[in-house]
Amino acid sequence: MNLVHRKLCSSALWAKAVAAEMPRNVAGFDLGDSVLEIGPGYGATTRALVGLVPRLTSIEIDEASADLLNREFDGRVRIVHGDGAAMPFEDGEFSAVVCFTMLHHVPTTESQDAIFAEAFRVLRPGGVLRAMDNLASAPFRLFHLGDTMNALDPVSIWPRLQEAGFTDIKVGHVPKRSVEFSARKPE
Repeated sequence: MNLVHRKLCSSALWAKAVAAEMPRNVAGFDLGDSVLEIGPGYGATTRALVGLVPRLTSIEIDEASADLLNREFDGRVRIVHGDGAAMPFEDGEFSAVVCFTMLHHVPTTESQDAIFAEAFRVLRPGGVLRAMDNLASAPFRLFHLGDTMNALDPVSIWPRLQEAGFTDIKVGHVPKRSVEFSARKPE
């Protein structure tokens, strides 16, 4: 992330905005008893989720961020330093997998697809994937100068999730702003 991006994502203002949106982001989804969050970054989404789910595990690729989160959550959340495209979890370990505003940081479509495949693998039968991210726009591209930005194409999400094995796929988006989607691992 570039410096401006780091400042925003680690700010109290960003954390407050995420906390205000999180109940809506997961409303209507039965996340079950064991939720995996992919890519918590500085932890704004983790802070917002921890009070909404019975048990939360977060996997973070950046070692320094994972260390900071481990200190902050001190056992209330299981923080794992690792790659969402090659997760160190058992098959069917989680009732739900969530990822919020992080997939655009994954440098290639193939790596994003590997994350979808891994999410499918670690979900229990009937488990849900819930995700949201920003869409490409001129301001979003400007914000990511010198930064990784591989925004999702809303049209491609359905076939990519189907290829990973998911069913009951739902994709919605706010044009030029964001995409949100959900899917299930078949029973």
